[in-house]
Amino acid sequence: MAGLIDLIGNTPMVEIKKLNPNPKVQIFAKLEGNNPGGSVKDRASLNMIRSAIERGDIKPGTKLIEATSGNTGIALAMIARLFDLEIELVMPSNSTRERTLTMEAFGAKVTLLEGIELCRDYAEEKAATGEYFLLNQFANPDNYMAHVKTTGPEIWKDTEGKITHFVSAMGTTGTIMGCSRYLKGQNANVQIVGCQPVEGSSIPGIRRWPEEYLPKIFDATRVDRVMDISQEDATQMARQMAKVEGVFAGMSSGGALSAAIKLAQELEEGVIVFICCDRGDRYLSSELFG
Repeated sequence: MAGLIDLIGNTPMVEIKKLNPNPKVQIFAKLEGNNPGGSVKDRASLNMIRSAIERGDIKPGTKLIEATSGNTGIALAMIARLFDLEIELVMPSNSTRERTLTMEAFGAKVTLLEGIELCRDYAEEKAATGEYFLLNQFANPDNYMAHVKTTGPEIWKDTEGKITHFVSAMGTTGTIMGCSRYLKGQNANVQIVGCQPVEGSSIPGIRRWPEEYLPKIFDATRVDRVMDISQEDATQMARQMAKVEGVFAGMSSGGALSAAIKLAQELEEGVIVFICCDRGDRYLSSELFG
């Protein structure tokens, strides 16, 4: 019988048909909300913790700390518990209540601060004391390697190598960096498309980072195109995805689908896969579905 860790990955893909404007293009959603922790971040969180244990960076009794906007925190809280590790998660105070309560349900300590940049600074300062081990998803190669090992191969297999375009939100950029490495390794012509919010838009899970906070794992040469997504488009598409396609997901997934649809309108033919990175129930206390 499988343990919880064995259920991370191998998520299903479903075709988006009713919202697809081009019958000669297929659009598939990779349903990462089907992971046991409810998001794509289960993959990176497991790989970061397990790899650090294997290297000896994390030992019994090590206290972990990490800044997160939500999904990584939930995944880390769940996986840390499986390895009997204490963890403090530092999160923006405007995060939905569901996220905080879920992390606390797994036994994590949650600290709320104003803005993800301040959260990152706080976590780095506490780790510098030597009392905590900082996983640092923004600079940790184990983040993107999770997707080289799992997400990329799954997409390649499930599309029978026919994928032409891969679309992903860009937050820590681990998903897009890892999938780019794998998919372009199979076919250099696969186009990697990243999504970032337009200036002034706030979309959980998608970031336009100030230069000094740009994730160190990000390599711009691995992304062929960046599409700007408005908060309104991401919101409306998340709602449409639920009402029309029956796929219940968050705002960043709506943003990725919005980009995939715009892409489909430009193409003569193709196979587009986008990351549907979490479940919609993470946002029920927000205005997303209100």
